[in-house]
Amino acid sequence: MVGLFGGFASSGPVVYITSKDIFTIHGIEITNSIFYGWICGVILLVILITLARRMTLKPKGGLTQYVEIGVSYISTLVESSFEDPKRGTKYVPYFVTLFFFLLFNNWLGLVPGVGEAIKIHGNPLLRPFTGDLNATLAVGIVTMGLVYFASIKEAGAKDYLKHFFIGNPLNPMYLFLGIIEMFTDMTRVISLSIRLFLNVTIGEIVIAVFAYLGSFLAPVTAAPFTIIELFVGALQAYIFVILSVMYLAIAVNHATAEHSLDLTDELVTERIGLETENA
Repeated sequence: MVGLFGGFASSGPVVYITSKDIFTIHGIEITNSIFYGWICGVILLVILITLARRMTLKPKGGLTQYVEIGVSYISTLVESSFEDPKRGTKYVPYFVTLFFFLLFNNWLGLVPGVGEAIKIHGNPLLRPFTGDLNATLAVGIVTMGLVYFASIKEAGAKDYLKHFFIGNPLNPMYLFLGIIEMFTDMTRVISLSIRLFLNVTIGEIVIAVFAYLGSFLAPVTAAPFTIIELFVGALQAYIFVILSVMYLAIAVNHATAEHSLDLTDELVTERIGLETENA
């Protein structure tokens, strides 16, 4: 973490709010946050693949146990959010992966050495991926893109659009409220991204400040806040996932209910017509 083992200027702690370019690949600038995000992704991939090969029907202890608990919890959360659990099962792999990706990036951003410790061209080589607004915005866009695509796929474009309107859209009031609801829905990308970014960045600033105040005792003065940030990192990964799941489930459940209601109305109408003919 920035400044956990010193390295601050005498004027005060150094905190980087924006990412810095460190090298170029085929004309594309790669920032320190993207680079560290790649490193975290590779580490996560290696750990999960290794643990997956070790898993058996008989529960094991250690890290394997905690990963199994996390997978089971997120899987249950996703499936239980849908009226038809089978619909949610299809999206379990994505949301489980998203949870562990955000969790690992939040936690590995607290590792000593991330920040001022290693520099290249005067800029930190490593910077927390989730401490970069561009990175969290990218995750938010991909996630909400999946939510919109899956909602339309599951419910159909017509039923999906209908769930924004509480009444007949031909009514000017309902039409206006529906448009506002659609606009509000699109702002979820921003709210998801900024929430995650600010929590990680503020935690980084707090740790940096107390590490600076502690001087050579920086590991001692910053340790309590680093521990708190471990819990905050896990909480923010969970909140990001649960909100994304809820956005998808609400749209699909509402559209499915509307579709079922329409079918019920058609069956009732058809039944009444048959009984009238028989009479």
